[in-house]
Amino acid sequence: MPLFSIAKEQLARVEHWNFTAERELQRLIEGNLPTVFRSRLVATEFSTGARHAGRIDTLGLSEDNNPVIIEYKKVESSDLINQSLFYLSWLNDHRGDFEIAAQRALGPTVVVDWADTRVICIAPNYKKYDLHAVQVMGASIELWTYRFFQNQTLYLEEVFQRSYASTDNHGLAGKNPVMGGCWKKGGHFQGHELLHL
Repeated sequence: MPLFSIAKEQLARVEHWNFTAERELQRLIEGNLPTVFRSRLVATEFSTGARHAGRIDTLGLSEDNNPVIIEYKKVESSDLINQSLFYLSWLNDHRGDFEIAAQRALGPTVVVDWADTRVICIAPNYKKYDLHAVQVMGASIELWTYRFFQNQTLYLEEVFQRSYASTDNHGLAGKNPVMGGCWKKGGHFQGHELLHL
């Protein structure tokens, strides 16, 4: 999707860039979790221990106190979805570890609601086979794409909305789980409007 800047009624194309490293995207999202995903940061690069030998990119807690897992890729990769599902399985088996981490990060009074878990994948693109696989699995997973532009604008769009069937819609009344938008410096997140870095 091309992006144009407007100056004196003239359009100038803004070139598409990418982050030098995944960690740049990760730091940006983690620093703005409440704005983008209505969540609070619990941990970054959270170790799953020697046996599972993994690191969850971002752990968070949603506004409804549900666990949030976020994984990032700078390039299109099927590994992202498999990795995210692996971490979801780990989290379901290690609820105590997550609760301890959440209380350390957010305070001892935090109570985790395990009725729902958000799994968010962020990448520039997904293969059609990945989109189909997630749909067939019926997994509670969100697939988001991003575009980073030369003028320091970041565009985020959810391309696959997770199924809420397993949650019996408890606590979802009046909420819209799908968001999309751009960031630009000095701006803020509002629907599909531009946000500036």
